[in-house]
Amino acid sequence: MDDQPMQAFHAPTLRHLEQLMAGLTVGVILVDPSGAIVGTNDAALAMHGVHHADELGATADEYCQRFCLRYRNHQRLARRDYPIMRMLAGENFPDVVVDVAPIGTNEPRWTHMVHDVVMDVDGGDPDYLALVIQDVSERYDAEARFEAMFQANPAPALILRLADQRFVRANSGFAELCGCSRDEIEGRHLRDLDILAHTERNALVAERLQRGATIPQVEAELPLPDGSSRLVILAGQPIEVADQRCMLFTFADLEPRRLAQRALASSEHRAATMFRLAPGGMVVTALPDHRIVEVNEAFVRLTGRGSHDLIGRDADEIQLWNDATQREAVERELERRGGIRTYDVRVLPANGAPIDCLVSAEIVDLHDKRCALWLYQDVTARRHSELELVAAIDAVMKDANWFSRSIMDKLATLRGGGDAEQHHPLDLSKREREVLELICQGANDKAIADQLGLTSNTVRNHVSRLYAKIGVNRRSAAVIWARERGIGMG
Repeated sequence: MDDQPMQAFHAPTLRHLEQLMAGLTVGVILVDPSGAIVGTNDAALAMHGVHHADELGATADEYCQRFCLRYRNHQRLARRDYPIMRMLAGENFPDVVVDVAPIGTNEPRWTHMVHDVVMDVDGGDPDYLALVIQDVSERYDAEARFEAMFQANPAPALILRLADQRFVRANSGFAELCGCSRDEIEGRHLRDLDILAHTERNALVAERLQRGATIPQVEAELPLPDGSSRLVILAGQPIEVADQRCMLFTFADLEPRRLAQRALASSEHRAATMFRLAPGGMVVTALPDHRIVEVNEAFVRLTGRGSHDLIGRDADEIQLWNDATQREAVERELERRGGIRTYDVRVLPANGAPIDCLVSAEIVDLHDKRCALWLYQDVTARRHSELELVAAIDAVMKDANWFSRSIMDKLATLRGGGDAEQHHPLDLSKREREVLELICQGANDKAIADQLGLTSNTVRNHVSRLYAKIGVNRRSAAVIWARERGIGMG
């Protein structure tokens, strides 16, 4: 007799469920097994942007007609895959995350996390089915903004989930740094891509990672897919992603710096080798006192002093120049202009006669210090040759007529590139020379014929042979050729 009232007391009525639902912050849509929507709470209405229950639809079918659901990958759900339809089909499912928007709206407006609840009174067929909905729009919007910023950040970055030490995010900057795709990185375990294996202060980095604490900037060798590595600066910052503790690693590429350092070292080595083996005497002095800091082998040979006698001393101490006043003036000019070119100086070697040199210098930076690089070119032998040449020219000029007729003829032959025998004026016959002299006086063929008592054809034949011998093809060129050789000038 008392069982029935007791059962009625325990059996929840729709009114009881509605009262329970009203106090919940999660959304609830109550559906009977026939597919009719029999109840909802204010939270569920707000999560769909409506104010009244009938705006959701009277049935599950109408709900599907009024709202568009998409997975997070933007793929639209088929009607049978809607959570409300899966629940009616008797399928139990864990939390499903879907983007929701009214039909006809291009962009999703809410993100829902949905799971099902089945209620029955007597343990038989379900009396009610309920969709329990959490609005996770803000969370997923924040994650979407984070993802967009993470991917847009040009600095290489990588996110490691601390719970299982797997990489869950890699931005395009990191993928480019490694030379592989993001898919090849995301999901891998730290031991498979051990970015911390070769770091400064390795023990500290391991301890900070274990505690999930900030990892300070350290240099590291980043392993690459081809087996090589790349020098980077690495830093770690603890963050939460999707409610999971993670470590955000950021990287600064130091490989260009390392390559530049190697190139600089190589360049300095080449420069040092060129300096050491240069045929001209070279010396480096430190400013402002011009003490010698480096000399090459040619300078040692030039001065007859060993490098140990030169380095650390200035030019006065070793009496390098024979004119200290000139040296001081050159040093002032060098510092004023930053460089000087081909000054005539005399160098005093340790033993032997003074050496004539041309000196050039340039201000340079060497190991972060201002220095001067000097080049000494020994021109003593050349000066002797120049003096001998001047003496020879003086001797030649004593016979100016021979110089004009013979030397000028040789020079003209070299300039014309022809055969000396062919163009030498002594090869001209007496008649050809007479014709040439008259041409130089401005006479035409008729005037030449009258003066020499020849026919015009004979004169033309002489002129033709003359042109062929001296390598010209017109009168004006013949006149120039003759004048350069002193012909026709009397």
